[in-house]
Amino acid sequence: MAEAPTIADIEVARTRLAGVARETPLYATETFSRLSGRTVLLKAENLQRTGSFKIRGAYNTIATLSPAERSAGVVAASAGNHGQAVAWAAREAGIAATIFMPEDAPMAKVEATRAYGGQVELAGAGFEGAVAAAQEHVTHTGATLVHAFEDARVIAGQGTIGLELAEQARDAATVLIPVGGGGLAAGISLALRDRRPGQRIVGVVCQPGLTIADGISVKSRGELPGSILDRTLDEVVEVSDEEISDALVLCLERKKLLVEGAGAVGLAAVLNGRGGGDDPVAIVLSGGNIDATTLISVVRLGLTRSGRFLAMRMLIPDRPGELGNVLELVARERGNLVSVDHHREGTTRTALQTEVELVVSTRDEAHCEEILGALRTAGYTVERLGPPS
Repeated sequence: MAEAPTIADIEVARTRLAGVARETPLYATETFSRLSGRTVLLKAENLQRTGSFKIRGAYNTIATLSPAERSAGVVAASAGNHGQAVAWAAREAGIAATIFMPEDAPMAKVEATRAYGGQVELAGAGFEGAVAAAQEHVTHTGATLVHAFEDARVIAGQGTIGLELAEQARDAATVLIPVGGGGLAAGISLALRDRRPGQRIVGVVCQPGLTIADGISVKSRGELPGSILDRTLDEVVEVSDEEISDALVLCLERKKLLVEGAGAVGLAAVLNGRGGGDDPVAIVLSGGNIDATTLISVVRLGLTRSGRFLAMRMLIPDRPGELGNVLELVARERGNLVSVDHHREGTTRTALQTEVELVVSTRDEAHCEEILGALRTAGYTVERLGPPS
């Protein structure tokens, strides 16, 4: 196993990245401070070049390659963000980059990687399958593997965020960092342990299985970053996909910051009372590269869970004008119809009924209950679909 980077390595990386990686802003947020009962600061790496923190580690690594390594090109395995960063950094260095991505990688990330000049190869059902394909490519071509997290140079590059946080977030008693393979958290925590030894550092992971936080959905931490995190993290907390969705929607609506699933996990933890008490907290929003189709689904789910969308199913008499009566009642309660589905086959016990599914735009949870109450008072049996937890 390679040795962990030192604080000197991280400082050199910062010099190397000057004029390349942006020093991203740290935003105070009154809304999230009020909702969580503690001062919340957001480190906006979603505004970084290529849309995530990954450019730091990728560029730092590629900048150190020898002439022979440059001529052989580079290869990377990525769920999306690392691949974009490697493709961009390789293009800037004038060398070829082949990026292996999972077969189900979001198309927005695939197309962005190609746009940055990378040759994209889809391989494997997940990140681990893409890694295996990338390593085989290295064996056959002699290209240099730029690993997403199992590389001291990559970790040092990500650690430059820690140097910035040490200067920007002096009042933050706690820092929350997403953890997948661990390169980001390892680099930041190394820098903070040197510059802010008293700060509490919390890693945030997503629940295993299918998740919108694809950027941190790996089977296990890397060996090198894992060895660092074992001694630098104070705590690791877990968030659910529903909590991530809620945080993502709130961040977009209240702070006007678009983050991807992995980028929202720290905010999700704080909004659900995890990651410390009531002390000031800095949260790393690690990226903003979310597929538009996924974003639409997440927004709809988030609005439903917050009472802004009301989905319901009901049986009504199958006679002219009955559906109009239902819609008129919803309109009187100031609900705005989003969609209506009318089913006659296979959903009723009698030919005299028909099933209707409605989605209505509402103000809040109280407004949802008002509409449901009005329908029930009118004699309809209503089943709410997907109520907020």
